[in-house]
Amino acid sequence: MASSGNFMTWSSLWSCDSSYPPSSNVFSGGNCRYSSSNSNNGFGATYSFLSGKWYWEVYIVANGNKQLILGVVTPETKIVSQQLWNTVGIYGVTSGSGIGYKLIENSPGFVEINGFDDIANGDIVQLAFDRDNYKLWVGRNNTWLESGNPAGNSNPLISGSDFAFQGGAVMPVIGQGSSSTFTMVLNAGQDDTFGGEITAAGNADGNGHGVFKYAPPSGFLAPCSANLPISDDIDPAQTDDDYPQKQFFISQYAGNLTNRTITTEAQPDLIFIRTYDNAQDWYVVDSSRGITDNKYLITNKTDAEATLPQSNFQSVGSTSVGISSGTYLNSTGANYQMWMWRANGGTTASNSDGSITSTVQANTKAGFSIVTWTGTGSAGTVGHGLGAVPKWIIVKNRSSVKNWACYHVDGNNGGTRALLLNTDGVDNASSYWNSTQPTSSVFSIGGATEVNESSSNMVAYCWTNVEGMQKFGSYKGNGNADGPFIYLGFRPAMIFFKRTDSTSGWTVVDTARYTANTSNGPGRLEFNLSNAETTGSSALREMDVLSNGIKIRTSNGNINTDGGDYVFGAWAEVPFRYNNAR
Repeated sequence: MASSGNFMTWSSLWSCDSSYPPSSNVFSGGNCRYSSSNSNNGFGATYSFLSGKWYWEVYIVANGNKQLILGVVTPETKIVSQQLWNTVGIYGVTSGSGIGYKLIENSPGFVEINGFDDIANGDIVQLAFDRDNYKLWVGRNNTWLESGNPAGNSNPLISGSDFAFQGGAVMPVIGQGSSSTFTMVLNAGQDDTFGGEITAAGNADGNGHGVFKYAPPSGFLAPCSANLPISDDIDPAQTDDDYPQKQFFISQYAGNLTNRTITTEAQPDLIFIRTYDNAQDWYVVDSSRGITDNKYLITNKTDAEATLPQSNFQSVGSTSVGISSGTYLNSTGANYQMWMWRANGGTTASNSDGSITSTVQANTKAGFSIVTWTGTGSAGTVGHGLGAVPKWIIVKNRSSVKNWACYHVDGNNGGTRALLLNTDGVDNASSYWNSTQPTSSVFSIGGATEVNESSSNMVAYCWTNVEGMQKFGSYKGNGNADGPFIYLGFRPAMIFFKRTDSTSGWTVVDTARYTANTSNGPGRLEFNLSNAETTGSSALREMDVLSNGIKIRTSNGNINTDGGDYVFGAWAEVPFRYNNAR
């Protein structure tokens, strides 16, 4: 069998309600065996799917009065009255009712099916999920329900509009509605004996990964890290230097008022820099405007572009940045940090994809571009050079005192209302993005002076999702110290959070400052504040940084108010495809 890496298991970190996990839940067998006597209960898996076709099996040890839930779910789900909200799959039956059900998103959501009305101990349930086309097949002991044929793409149990939650991550789920004891054992390819329950069969997927009781349908793969999609352009296993740590990277240094050279992973094209243990503005420089020209902007202020005194950035090399002896970026007694992104080494090109001609330097491998243009004062479109739809855009008017305008794919009104990087609020005007979503070639702007003031110089920083590299999404807060789990598909080096339905600061967490998962949590830094990093109960943003995402461990309102709507953006340290437990 080919090396398969890490296989999917059940996750004790993701439960469908803030009051869980209950004490009756027991995970064992490497988190593949799950037993519970708690009603209205559900747990997700360690993998979420953004693309691809996937196959897994579940062995029924104890059927829990037949009220079993097996299927897929959105990570933002809640459980309500024996239903996992935002779930599709199968739901077992109350003993004696003689009916099996499809479980479709949201109440009432039950549709009678045949072939699942007498689920019994010793049965093996098969699930085949096509994330690209939103189709789910369910089988029992190698017979697919309702004459399904995953390999032939015919007769899925649930498909199309039944998946009302299309567009985001989708996670395998288990659950039950009864308080009778149920026990299930997962096989995502790691053990076709289900912990010794049956004899091995040895059926691998089409890539040679995993061992299953039944042969996976053609084209469907084991949920293991070797099968996770990751572009060769950013794969750490390749021989080039384009892997995530070379695309986004962090450097720290202690100020000493002497000229010095700071080591970096690669040549930076965008730098956010500040001291984190003293009060200071967030300075932003980029290679399109000229890093050594020291043309800076400040995220926590509305100021127009200005020039750093004392020539603070003296040089930029392939793996270094030269800092002068000036007090702005090198003051004695202050510890500094640079958050850096790689674009195209400062080489730009004219872009006429939009109605407004722009100048672009793009790193399409890592989904990042820097865009400049001259404002027209009226609605138009601007080419961004990503070759993919942007999920996160920051725009600043360089010539005038204006807010920083931010587009986020999951922001207010479908992202067409602006978040303001320099404040804790949201601007609901439609004139920022002209009430129009970006495309793979352009983003739209209205006549707002923040994004398109006539004759003003504008700059935008644009990112798109890249599997294993960076991700932008949203979640719902639960106000509980057992907070939401945010699946990223990588161990993050940096993540920001912003509440969108109420005021809150732009919380920034990174693993350079937050080097271990501790009960103290990371100190507070926010893009919209110049405050020094602070610690203590009022500042905690406690969370666990994991191999595949973030688990929030606080009810702090900046990241986890009950019912609050939050967006996030994250950049990778190591993709989940590789061993990266912290």
